[in-house]
Amino acid sequence: MPSASIESCLSLHHGMLLPRVDVAYQLTGPVGAPVLAVLGGISAGREVTRWWGALFGPGKAVDTTRVRLLSYDFLGGNGETTGARAGVTADISTYDQARVLASLLEELAIPSVHAFVGASYGGMVALAFAQLFPERVKRLAVISAAHKSAPHGTAWRIVQRRIVELGVAAGRHNEGLALARALAMTTYRSPDELAARFDGPRRQDDHPDAFPVWDYLDARGADYVTHMHPGAFVTLSRSIDLHAVEPESIKVPLDLVSVHQDLLVPSSLAAELAARYGGPCTLHTLDSIYGHDAFLKEDAFFTQFLQKIQGDLAS
Repeated sequence: MPSASIESCLSLHHGMLLPRVDVAYQLTGPVGAPVLAVLGGISAGREVTRWWGALFGPGKAVDTTRVRLLSYDFLGGNGETTGARAGVTADISTYDQARVLASLLEELAIPSVHAFVGASYGGMVALAFAQLFPERVKRLAVISAAHKSAPHGTAWRIVQRRIVELGVAAGRHNEGLALARALAMTTYRSPDELAARFDGPRRQDDHPDAFPVWDYLDARGADYVTHMHPGAFVTLSRSIDLHAVEPESIKVPLDLVSVHQDLLVPSSLAAELAARYGGPCTLHTLDSIYGHDAFLKEDAFFTQFLQKIQGDLAS
């Protein structure tokens, strides 16, 4: 995968200088086609067609034979961009992520992107990018994200970070991260989904908490530690809670998707963003038992949504 050294010295939004920033990115699709920037949640990397492969790829809702996809590993994150694995533990802002993308566009000689599709944390970055660099993006598609974090979401994430930090302090890095991920999964999905899938009595075995829902959470945590660095999780989790943009100052046309059952980004917060937004904004709402993770599960809805975005690129 290609990478670029895009900054000799990056001054972070919350204070601290990074003497060097290396960015790992992926740019796929035919040269000369419209460029679509795509970013997902804090666990997503630059390989969009891998983690969102149901909707992005040849012949998919976003057809990579007709458009170019640009994505990168987050600053401070888990991938090959400068981050936790290189010892970076600073506060990272969504504005910092936006500046990284702007510098990457300069490095690639791409004047602007035709659209920026951001889901979850990626949607926060999209809003920050449009505020700082409105001339470099023609349209936003923001999914399950808003202009700030909801206090109850921050509360959940603080507990998760404290679990990770306690695990690291005790020399039990993986156990702490796995427990934090297990707790996070209860916020990504809805109570209705967990009830439908995991209602039932405790198993008769040696574990006192051998309830069906714990098997699922335990498995998700065990898988997470195989590919996520604890420091990256803490850094990007905190970046979500530091996120705050000014909706009134953003003028780029916005398609905003809100899920009624999203525990982390409640519909009321999305409605506030739409009401305060400074440019054209269309708010799309849907019901989904998958809650915050609906963008990874509701293929029919998001196929139609993204096909409309792709179709408008040619107009």
